[in-house]
Amino acid sequence: MKKIVLIALLLSGIANVNAQELGKLTVDKIMRDPIWMGVSPSNIQWSEDSKTVYFQWNPTGASKDSWYFITTKNLQPQKLSKEAEIALPSFRGTLNKARTKKLYEKNGDLFILDIKTGTSKQITNTLDREAGADFTANETAVVYQRGENLYQQSLVDGELIQLTNFVRTRKRPDAKLNSQETWLKEQQLDLFDIVKKEDQIAKENKIEAKFREVKRPKEISVDDKAISGIQLSPDGKYITYRLLKRAEAKNTVIPDFIDASGFTTDIAGRTKVGAPLSTTETFIYQIDKDSTISIKTNDILGIKDLPDYVKDYPKQLAERQKKNEDRTVSVGIPIWNKSGTKAFVTVSAQDNKDRWLMELNPQTGALTLLDRQRDEAWIGGPGIGGGFGGGSLGWIDDETLYFQSEASGYSHLYTLNIITKQKKQITSGNWEVQSLQLSNDAKSFYYTANTEHPGITHFYKISVSGGTATKITSMKGGNEASLSPDEKFIALRYSYSNKPWELYFQSNSAGAKTTQITKSTSKEFDSYAWREPEMVTFTNKTGTTVYARLYQAKNADAAKPAVIFVHGAGYLQNVHYRWSTYFREYMFHNLLADNGYTVLDIDYTGSSGYGRDFRTGIYRHMGGKDLSDQVDGAKMLVDKYGVNPKHIGLYGGSYGGFITLMALFNEPEVFAAGAALRSVTDWAHYNHGYTANILNEPFNDPKSYELSSPINFATGLKGKLLMAHGMVDVNVHFQDIVRLSQKLIELKKENWELAVYPVEDHGFEEPTSWRDEYSRIYKLFEESLKK
Repeated sequence: MKKIVLIALLLSGIANVNAQELGKLTVDKIMRDPIWMGVSPSNIQWSEDSKTVYFQWNPTGASKDSWYFITTKNLQPQKLSKEAEIALPSFRGTLNKARTKKLYEKNGDLFILDIKTGTSKQITNTLDREAGADFTANETAVVYQRGENLYQQSLVDGELIQLTNFVRTRKRPDAKLNSQETWLKEQQLDLFDIVKKEDQIAKENKIEAKFREVKRPKEISVDDKAISGIQLSPDGKYITYRLLKRAEAKNTVIPDFIDASGFTTDIAGRTKVGAPLSTTETFIYQIDKDSTISIKTNDILGIKDLPDYVKDYPKQLAERQKKNEDRTVSVGIPIWNKSGTKAFVTVSAQDNKDRWLMELNPQTGALTLLDRQRDEAWIGGPGIGGGFGGGSLGWIDDETLYFQSEASGYSHLYTLNIITKQKKQITSGNWEVQSLQLSNDAKSFYYTANTEHPGITHFYKISVSGGTATKITSMKGGNEASLSPDEKFIALRYSYSNKPWELYFQSNSAGAKTTQITKSTSKEFDSYAWREPEMVTFTNKTGTTVYARLYQAKNADAAKPAVIFVHGAGYLQNVHYRWSTYFREYMFHNLLADNGYTVLDIDYTGSSGYGRDFRTGIYRHMGGKDLSDQVDGAKMLVDKYGVNPKHIGLYGGSYGGFITLMALFNEPEVFAAGAALRSVTDWAHYNHGYTANILNEPFNDPKSYELSSPINFATGLKGKLLMAHGMVDVNVHFQDIVRLSQKLIELKKENWELAVYPVEDHGFEEPTSWRDEYSRIYKLFEESLKK
């Protein structure tokens, strides 16, 4: 009874703290520390026995989240004690074949959990960190990395064997004597008995040392290269590893003006796009032969293929054709079948135009093509992964592997028989598989997809041989399903467009009853009738359907103003039926609508959730189709919703700030005002991983950077521009906005202002910074769009 009362107090705690009603929305109210809203549950984890769900939550408005739990027998949330939290096994780890034991790392040491009894046994206790642990094929030992080497430790008698011997210094070969040195040595032996005696003793010692020599792993010199991905094959015959040679590239420096020392200190920044890149090699150590070979990539189909864009640069094309060089590629960590008889790797081109799935012959290091995905823009999409072998892929059985590909135009699930090379598409349609896992019995796949609508996700089950999928979740919105290890239950994080995430529980079956576990929002938050944005579409100038969310004012201002919000990240989805990560902006849109604005939030070209063509529609021209979609959205507001064409503004952060700049510089007749927050102003100054995919490299494809960088179009500014930027932004550097400011000064532009935030990184954290920034944005729109 006491426990029930305690839980009731916990659940009502935040309501007691925030018992007042929200009333009229203001910037001050909505930009407070988000804890006033209530804190949604996060980090959902199952116990290995499938009896308990753990999650982080903060129902009392404390300074930080705590761990809570429910059981399949008792769905009432209970707070986990600190003692129990410390004793928890890691939620990550490796299961044995029978799924009765779990090998895991905690605090740098290794433990084995007996799942039935719930007890753990510590098997290492060292100052070094043990990581990457796995059971051997016969499960009598475990293999793990300590430092830069691989070790095998017996679970029977504790014997510890070092499997590799990577060293940082080159072993110097024995110096050979020249003719003169040989003659002098022989003379000494002839002349002096003491020299003969010492020479004989040395020979005997050498023979004795050879006789007593213990076999050790071969010494492998890695010089200054970084070692990663060390693993033992299931049959124990091979060790594979990767060596990374770090490129020498110049990093930017970011000054921190508000350091605790009272001095200006420097923060180490990243490199800029086009800087030299690190390279990798993947090797196989053949234990029985005590020899090392590298995985060969020179025979890969298309290894010399040039991207299409070089045709725009005849001189570059001729030079590269003449060199006829292999492209630089990265070979992923080998993925072995359970018996250890077969392995495959992903190979990714450094220019990201190709991803190959290749069968690996560990005896020769040769690769055989299984699947090639070529994209003249760049390889991407959910579940596809990058150059280090990531993504949704693995083995179904010893002969069949699975993977995701955008070959059909949308990211879908495929299987491939490594013997017959027969490939089969398991899912299909104009939608995306967004997450994927294989069932315990390897007979089914579970996946999350936006099958019904680009902005609705559900959890599905389908046979590994294909067929009709079963939809398991039923609530319209966003469904993040966490399947219990025994696959009987689902811990479900669910949200809707105007309802933040909550935890639900249900059986793993279609049509199962769903039980809400948490109620997180405060009474103050609930007191306001938060809008459910209207889902709308329009056709852009290329004939493509574009999705958007519309917020209409109940009492539109006489000036008929409108604001368009441009989400960040570029490849991100914000037009959906789930609670947005842009929750502050969502509340701000409600405030704008309350004050007579019509607000439009567009998933412009380049956004996620809509397939390959939409994803890559910005290739070689950011600020092209993604900008024209904002223009077409503005036209819809005028034609369909009566907005005054002279009273349209827009705003956004990061990529959204970039689009805002491009809009004010290139479409001044459409947009009267804009707020560009933490904006990229010149793509040649952004990072390589993101930018080079879309625009290639500035010295190889300068036309793309000329077309895509706002600083080149600043002369077109006519409307009112607000820029805001954190001074310790390690993503989009403060230098970016300083350079644009200088350009505007030199162009003698006067209708702009810059607000700087000395302690803010790319994602603002301080409520005072959020309040100041959005007060300025609101003031900008009030003064520019209502007169």
